[in-house]
Amino acid sequence: MSEHQHTDDCGCGEDHEHEEHVFIVTDDEGQEREMVMVYTFESENNVYAVLLDRNDPEADGVIFRIEEENDESFLVGIEDDAEWDRVTAIYEEIARTESEGN
Repeated sequence: MSEHQHTDDCGCGEDHEHEEHVFIVTDDEGQEREMVMVYTFESENNVYAVLLDRNDPEADGVIFRIEEENDESFLVGIEDDAEWDRVTAIYEEIARTESEGN
């Protein structure tokens, strides 16, 4: 996966108007939630995805590491505290930079 974020006006020539990457994620209480991938970024040779609750887009996003095995990608929760601190700091900087640009 690349760092490129597809949007309606990203200029890559693809039609992204209705493209959504939706995942069913089970939370700590066993509740299933539909999550939409809204952003990806790279750090230390790993790719991370930010997902928002499809039914509560104002809620905080959740960050997962994307791993690949046998040409298939899947989301993995981040359990290492140092890795979590690093990727949340990166995402907070990305979000701050983007909000300043708008």
